Formats: sequence, C-alpha cells, structure tokens
Amino acid sequence: MDLVAACRAFVSVAERGSFTAGAARLGIAQSVASRRVAALEQQLGGLLLDRRGRPTPTVLGQRVLATARHLVATADRLDLEAEDARALVWQLAVPRGWSVADLVALDLAGRDHDLAVHAVEGAPAERAELLATRAVQAALVCRPAEEATWRTPLGVATATPRGVVPLASLRRTRRDAGRARSRLWLLEEDDVPHVRDRLVAAAEAAGLAPTQVAAAPSPAAAVAAVLTSTDLLLASRHEAERHELAWAPVGGLELGRGYDLVAAVPDDAARLRDVVGPALGRALGAA
Repeated sequence: MDLVAACRAFVSVAERGSFTAGAARLGIAQSVASRRVAALEQQLGGLLLDRRGRPTPTVLGQRVLATARHLVATADRLDLEAEDARALVWQLAVPRGWSVADLVALDLAGRDHDLAVHAVEGAPAERAELLATRAVQAALVCRPAEEATWRTPLGVATATPRGVVPLASLRRTRRDAGRARSRLWLLEEDDVPHVRDRLVAAAEAAGLAPTQVAAAPSPAAAVAAVLTSTDLLLASRHEAERHELAWAPVGGLELGRGYDLVAAVPDDAARLRDVVGPALGRALGAA
C-alpha cells in the first residue's frame, strides 16, 4: 500500500464528504479513491468512513484524520523541497570574456543533469573574492599549470599568420630607430604571478625593455593594438580564434594557464566537475 496516496484519498474524501468529489480533487477515478481508503482501513484495522449516505469520519477516522493531514502536508513539503533543490542555481565564477557559445554550452551541460549553472564572470582576484564571501558556490581559480586540473597553453595572437615567435624578435634593432617598440600585451587572466613573472623574466633575458611586456587595459584595446601595429597579445589558441587573430607558439618558452574548480563544499566541486567539466575545458581552451 502507498501510505501517502491512501492518506491523501482519505483526507480528500473526508473533507468533501464525497468519494466523487474527493477523487476529482485528486484527479483520480472514484474507484481508485475507494480502493485506497479501503486499503488504509485494512492497514489500520477499522473503518475510517461511515459510508451510509455522505461519507463521514468514524470515531477511528476522526482520531487519525489530523495525523493523516499532517502526513500528506509533510509529503507535499518534501516534494516542494526536492523541486527547489533540483532548481537550485549554481553560481559559478568564470573568467571574463567567454563567448556566448561557451556560456550556452556550460548551461546546457548543467541542464543535462538537472543542474542549473549560472556563470558569473570576473578577473582572477574577483573570482577568489566571490568564493571567499560565498557570493558564488564555486569558482575557477588560477593555479600554476603543472598543478592544475585544466591546463591552457599560451602563445601569441597576431594580426597575420606567423611561425614560432621568439621573444627576441621583439627586441629593437637599429633599423627600428624612431619607431615605437612592439609590445606584448597581457590579459587580466595572465596578470598573475605564475604567468606574468615567468614571462617578464624571459623577456628580460631576451633583451626586451621593461615596458614591452604590459597588462592590457582591456581585451578590446589589446586586440585593437594588435590589428593596428606590430604588437602581440599573449593568448590561448581558443582566444585568438575568438578574436579572429592568428596564433603562434612562443619560441623557447612554454607558458600556460592553470585552473582548478573550487567550491565551499568539496563534494560540490567534485559534482560540478563531473557534470560541466568537459564544457569548462572547451571554454578554457584546455589541452
């Protein structure tokens, strides 16, 4: 016997004084309501409804009616809480600048597992702060590539296709006298110690001026500079394609972004990785 369904039928019939009306309220046939009440009576060992004329609760029925109502209400509340839990929106902090296609893929990956995932874009420090203050449930945090779950190789985005680009090729020569030095712009995702410091050290070793490696004021400004000058943009292949730029590796230097998915509750991070991990990897341009 389905105890909840039986109590639901009993309560509905008792409150309406009619098997027909009680069954209609529940959207079931009168015969189904009658069988469910009879099954509950058999379970409890006595008649719950006096069926002479309009159904009215017997002494036993009166005694258990309040408890039956409570059981039905509890079952309804359980259903609502489960529905709310399934509809919970997971706020996930991700890097800024993802394409609409990447964000849609993340959303769809969550929906495939009844998990609503809402991307909140932010710089590396902002994402860490959002997670620390519980403004989001999870975040993609930056890590050295060799320690990370996702590793995104970095190269340079250029206006025209080029082969491998050594940093030394940006060094000024006598022929460049009177012309502005080419710059290598860093996006906010790469303005973090484990990427920036290594690049700056390599640039110094290649003989570049300190100002030739600089943080871009914005992605748009960096892309515009690349399109109108000999400047380069440190980027993943995925980003270069997104900005309709060519991409080339940096000669003699392996650079990469690293990301881990971190949540306030470790089990939540594992669940999210299982559900949206592939979509995150594609959006990050991870190898």
